[in-house]
Amino acid sequence: MKNIGKSRDQLMSELRNAYERGASIRSLVASTGHSYGSIHSLLREAGVTMRSRGGPNHRGRRTA
Repeated sequence: MKNIGKSRDQLMSELRNAYERGASIRSLVASTGHSYGSIHSLLREAGVTMRSRGGPNHRGRRTA
């Protein structure tokens, strides 16, 4: 998903679609070359509902 010659709107649209299909922000960083912060900002600007943090090993908060 290299963004050479793409407009900001095109990039936001592609990032949004990929993220909503399950791509992680880190995988989007790797495929675009943009920083984590810029990808996160573009997704927020695109109106994406962000997923909670964590992956398969994430345990979350424990209530005792």
